[in-house]
Amino acid sequence: MNKTNLINPRHENLLDFRGRIGAITKLAVPVSMARLSMLVLVMVDMAMTGHFATTELAFYSLAHAVHMVCMLIGVGMLIGTAVLSAQALGAGAHEECGVIWRVSMLHAFVLGCIFAGLAQAGVWFYHQMGYETGLADGAGNVVAVLNFGLPGQLVYTASILFLEALNRPGPGLVIMIAANFVNAVLNWLLIDGDIALGAEGAAWATTISRWLIAAAAIIYILRMKDAHKFNIAGRLDDWRNIGKKLRHLGYPLGLAQGLESAAFASLTLFAGHISSQAAGGFQIVMTVVAFCFMAAIGVGTATAVHVGMAIGRRDQRQMILSGWAGLFAITIFMATMAVAITFFPNSLARIFTDDPALLAIVVPTLLVGAIILVCDGAQGVLMGALRGAGDVWVPTALHLCSFLLVMVPAAGWLSLRTSLGTPGLMWGTLCGVTLAAVLLAGRFHIISKRPIGRL
Repeated sequence: MNKTNLINPRHENLLDFRGRIGAITKLAVPVSMARLSMLVLVMVDMAMTGHFATTELAFYSLAHAVHMVCMLIGVGMLIGTAVLSAQALGAGAHEECGVIWRVSMLHAFVLGCIFAGLAQAGVWFYHQMGYETGLADGAGNVVAVLNFGLPGQLVYTASILFLEALNRPGPGLVIMIAANFVNAVLNWLLIDGDIALGAEGAAWATTISRWLIAAAAIIYILRMKDAHKFNIAGRLDDWRNIGKKLRHLGYPLGLAQGLESAAFASLTLFAGHISSQAAGGFQIVMTVVAFCFMAAIGVGTATAVHVGMAIGRRDQRQMILSGWAGLFAITIFMATMAVAITFFPNSLARIFTDDPALLAIVVPTLLVGAIILVCDGAQGVLMGALRGAGDVWVPTALHLCSFLLVMVPAAGWLSLRTSLGTPGLMWGTLCGVTLAAVLLAGRFHIISKRPIGRL
């Protein structure tokens, strides 16, 4: 009797599920660390600027808020690079991968230049927002410099998404670690060194670093040993159709990320209406949540890649297993983080402040923040799974309804109209991310039952 006939199907499914978790985790760890390095770069900028002068930190903070909306829209519009590359790789269409990368880089550069051009009206924008002259001028000048680096940042993003789709996340991590060192040195020279440009110096340091990481990523890809296999520098066959596919995926994802960032920015405005200390405390909690969410970004990217590769192979079973395995992996991680925060909220809060009044705001808000981690991580990974399947418009609508129609109103009412105060912002966020997780899980279940095929 053939031994394969004796294998328990349930046992085989369990082994496959464990294998999917392992494969997703292997890709997710370096991706998460690379994304975390991007966050660290910004935090170093703000810390070094804050030590130089409080007013300069205000310039940088206001500029960065607008800059981040532009960058997130751009990154969202490029996510199709990973999806299409993964599907092409799964289908064995290796030469198509290089075409996708080059077309994506062109999109990234053009989009970055558009944002850079718009940012030149930064001073006018902040004046229109009602800020006093000194603050408007300072923030406007800084955002103009920051956005000058966006073409480089987006070209780097397109390149790294391409490499991640090929299961090669290491170069992106190495490049970002090196960029953090370069940025810190440039900050030291430009913020309060001989030049002493303050916030503009930090912006120039970031901009220079972003053009350098773009160059490093391009050089690496061009010099890959198997560059010829992936048609990195060959003919651009079918580039018009690939561009159309990238835009089909990019428009809804760019819209989603832009509006999502605006939704969370509104929570900061609510905190400011409570008190200046509430705004500071809420920002501390959101920083902790953002650090934890880097894992969701990594697992979501890895899940999108594995789902896309399975679709390229027309392997529906592996597509389904990859999606649920990614959800399982992030749930375990986020639950662990939530438990850690719940047991040590005071110790964690004291990393950021020793002010008793601020601690009184941060600690209870942080405890609610711990509760949202599981659902927040789940919705992030499920969005990645649906991206990998090429399903973007419906998930985007579900995502935005959860954040704009539920989270923002709930957070505003609970924080401003009840006695909850700043923790109310987190309770409102919990409402939004929980609804998003449930809706996206339902959507993935529906998609997983349909016949699959490449975009």
